Amino acid sequence: MSHIDFQDETRYSARKGSFPAPNPNSKLAACLAECKAEGRAALIGYLPVGYPSVDESIEAAIEMGKNGVDIIELGLPYSDPVMDGPVIQRATVEAIEKGFRTDDLFHAVREITAATDAVVLVMTYWNPVLRRGVDRFAEELAAAGGAGLITPDLVPDEAADWFEASEKHGLDRIFLAAISSSPERLALISQASSGFVYAVSVMGVTGARSSVNTAAETLVSDLRAAGAPAACVGLGVSKREHVEEIGAYADGVIVGTALVKALAEGGPSAVGALTRQLAGRE
Repeated sequence: MSHIDFQDETRYSARKGSFPAPNPNSKLAACLAECKAEGRAALIGYLPVGYPSVDESIEAAIEMGKNGVDIIELGLPYSDPVMDGPVIQRATVEAIEKGFRTDDLFHAVREITAATDAVVLVMTYWNPVLRRGVDRFAEELAAAGGAGLITPDLVPDEAADWFEASEKHGLDRIFLAAISSSPERLALISQASSGFVYAVSVMGVTGARSSVNTAAETLVSDLRAAGAPAACVGLGVSKREHVEEIGAYADGVIVGTALVKALAEGGPSAVGALTRQLAGRE
């Protein structure tokens, strides 16, 4: 637990079972509802900021937004990732070696939200947020136009500071659920999350795979039964067939490694071309 949670000085905590109400002005929730009304799952694309350069990462994200992605997940490069596979690790290491700074993240969010209609989320490990200051990070992200955070190494039990800051600045909180999560954990994660719950379809790290684990459908069903606001599936998605397969039962489909590979091999234009394929536009 955080020191604030331990001292019982916050309104919200997993220990007390109290969480902020859903953000009534959530751009993320509105986007997911719009996709659902259109009879489809949202397409969510991931790219790390700063790879292969800050400007090119911004250009690539804009390509995603203009070619069929509904939600853009921007990764904050970090030296000690626990979820990223080798493709994303190489990209983020290169970004750090080239001088990426957290200020670049907010610049990227500002540029991307100005150029596309896609909702922009940030995927970050928790240490960079703590380093910046939880409230300051949330304030700067909201000011730049960001909609919320995906936090793979932050559990609701230790998120008291984040509950307060996200409510104050109108941001969504996306926690992760795995196929190994117990019913009690799924209920806790569903209550603590806003926007959607990130349903991890495989045990392991990110990386494109030839097929998608069928356990993901059971996880989505369990999350809905637990009261999740929505459930989007990530890890292992690389093809239009995967998007269609997962989109038949989930609220959103998350693609990462395949897009990072496209960026490495063909630049921002290749990211736009792959996005069109994933979105079924060609």
